[in-house]
Amino acid sequence: MKSANWRTGFDIAQKQKELKPLQQETKNPDFWQFPEKAVETNKQISELQEEIRVFQEIEQEIKEIEDFISILKQDDEELAQEIRIRIGLVKRKVKELSLKTYFSGKYDKNDAVLELFAGAGGRDAQDWAAMLQRMYERYCQQKGLGIRALDCSFGEAGGPEGRIGIKNTTIEIKGANAFGLLKNEAGVHRLVRISPFSPQKLRHTSFVQVTILPKIKNLSDVEVNLEDKDLKIETFKSSGPGGQHMQKTESAVRITHLPTKITATCQSERLQAQNKKKAMEILYAKLYRLEQQRQEKRSKSFKGVIDPAWGKQIRSYVLHPYKMVKDLRTNVETSDVEAVLDGGLDRFIEAEVKLPSS
Repeated sequence: MKSANWRTGFDIAQKQKELKPLQQETKNPDFWQFPEKAVETNKQISELQEEIRVFQEIEQEIKEIEDFISILKQDDEELAQEIRIRIGLVKRKVKELSLKTYFSGKYDKNDAVLELFAGAGGRDAQDWAAMLQRMYERYCQQKGLGIRALDCSFGEAGGPEGRIGIKNTTIEIKGANAFGLLKNEAGVHRLVRISPFSPQKLRHTSFVQVTILPKIKNLSDVEVNLEDKDLKIETFKSSGPGGQHMQKTESAVRITHLPTKITATCQSERLQAQNKKKAMEILYAKLYRLEQQRQEKRSKSFKGVIDPAWGKQIRSYVLHPYKMVKDLRTNVETSDVEAVLDGGLDRFIEAEVKLPSS
């Protein structure tokens, strides 16, 4: 159906053209000689096949809707309702598929690393960081993205609903277009509410810095020469509020790039070698981001570290004296704060994805 191409902005012939050489590559006898590359190729094949499948499914559903409309009688309200429901479902699928056409950045299709840093606001800011972590976890679950905490520096316990505050945390997000979806979430997020830690029930403003990094699969893409003398590698015992495997062996790894003072930490794996590998991946991503900042100071694809304080925010979440979440770049806003904090970020992220990449 030619009209379906126009409706979705999805070129099925182009996707099939991209798929063919990848499938041919898997037939090479030496395909599994380089396991990491083979796994990545298979992942690309699966993603393309899924996109093609969804598109073909949409085409078929549009055809069925058109067939229903052709036999619809004026007084057949039951069939009319069925058509309305199916049109709504198709529109939702088309919207999701159309969004993917915006993921044209070099690393948009890659996995991502999300970092949260509590800023001005003390215990309130640490609690706000814990709320944001939950928000992003819920959003990722809704999108079918895998999430895993790599490192976390906990704050004080005793927050609302039993929350434990977070000073900073690093989370790995795995799945198709993870970085493309989340990259524009980077920046300072501001919360205004009655402080649950204030005996006088005073209004308090808290800030958290969100950073999004792409997981770089091919480290040769990063034009940074790392020498052993430039790296300080430390091991320590994993820490956290309980857990079966905490505080037993020095498996956690922190790597510091001495020339830039950039650090990367991972303590999620049981083996020190695995933590070191993940920490190196994060370090490469941070160094790549630093190089991008040097080349494009105003790049929106890779956000710099901003002082998490007043006047720097990209989005405000207000719980008192009224309820509203407003993005200061896209002007998208809603009064349903609870839904947003429960992972309902679609309207904000869709608007961000369409921002000019200047």
